[in-house]
Amino acid sequence: MDSPTLISPAWRKRYAGQRLAAFSQRCRQRGLALTPQRLAVMRALLAASDHPRAESIFAAVHQQFPTISLATVHRTLETLCAIGEARKVTALHDSARYDGNTQPHHHLVCVRCRRVSDIEMAEFDHLLHGRERLGEYALLGATVEIQALCANCQRESAGDQPGLSKTSKSS
Repeated sequence: MDSPTLISPAWRKRYAGQRLAAFSQRCRQRGLALTPQRLAVMRALLAASDHPRAESIFAAVHQQFPTISLATVHRTLETLCAIGEARKVTALHDSARYDGNTQPHHHLVCVRCRRVSDIEMAEFDHLLHGRERLGEYALLGATVEIQALCANCQRESAGDQPGLSKTSKSS
């Protein structure tokens, strides 16, 4: 059985390039205007590996388009989600985070700093592969959110937890 693996930055970069190259064509096919602002939001989303909030995308796009509003970025991200060009992750947390990676994958979330990393889990995907139903439910898809403590937060909390030394906390 394969063990879970983090999705590499090199893979993300190749994937982002492929997605951007076909983005304008997919917008036309869906009857969606390809504005420079919409393209900038998509570009910023695909460039981010941290599953950014709308405010982070706004900060990146605002440098190129000073008149764009945060509301426009929010609407654009929601539109991208609605047409399958992005997806919302960790919707149950303090605020929505967005992901430009629409390939099937899962998320590893640090419970302290809220850092989100993409992870592939072939063994989980294999459990549902080919299934159309789960009991009375029609399956549409699945994503796993694994809650963990990232290496940085582990180092910061090493002094906070009695009995745990830096050498006993390996990752």
